[in-house]
Amino acid sequence: MDEFTDTKEDENKTIVHTYPLVQACDMPEEMKAESIEIIITACEKFGTDYFAAAKTVKQMLDKKYGPKWNVVIGESYAIQITHQENTLMYMFFGGNLGICAWKI
Repeated sequence: MDEFTDTKEDENKTIVHTYPLVQACDMPEEMKAESIEIIITACEKFGTDYFAAAKTVKQMLDKKYGPKWNVVIGESYAIQITHQENTLMYMFFGGNLGICAWKI
């Protein structure tokens, strides 16, 4: 009987993914990998200070790939954008932290 009660407790647990989960990306593979690394580093460094993390990611992307990057980091938001081809990254990190980076 104890085996069945353990199973029901496991079903109620929430799974939090700590790895980056890319939802949409049209970047080349090298740019995608470098962008993910920049985003993860900023999110881990600043924790819940999403403004500072987004500002850091924007500055790094501007420096590496040219100006006019936009970055949104936060929870529970919707977004509709126009962007240049091969410059969109929409991903989740640390469970429910959404990150969207694009170039106009």
